[in-house]
Amino acid sequence: MQVYQCGELIRATYAQIGSGDQGYIPAAIACAIKTFNDIAENTSLPLEVRERAAFAAANLLISDHEDNNGLS
Repeated sequence: MQVYQCGELIRATYAQIGSGDQGYIPAAIACAIKTFNDIAENTSLPLEVRERAAFAAANLLISDHEDNNGLS
């Protein structure tokens, strides 16, 4: 997926990171999994949203892609 295919909030955050206004996290996969886990565990959110987050996190965990900076 390319940034131009994402929603406005993601595109705006992407621009902020690219310009240095927002911090860059080198361990992006670990950051995404932690965020998806937070969403999946938040019982105040609808179950459908939590299940989508859990599915995304599980797919990242099972994929063969890893953060290569040793922080994951």
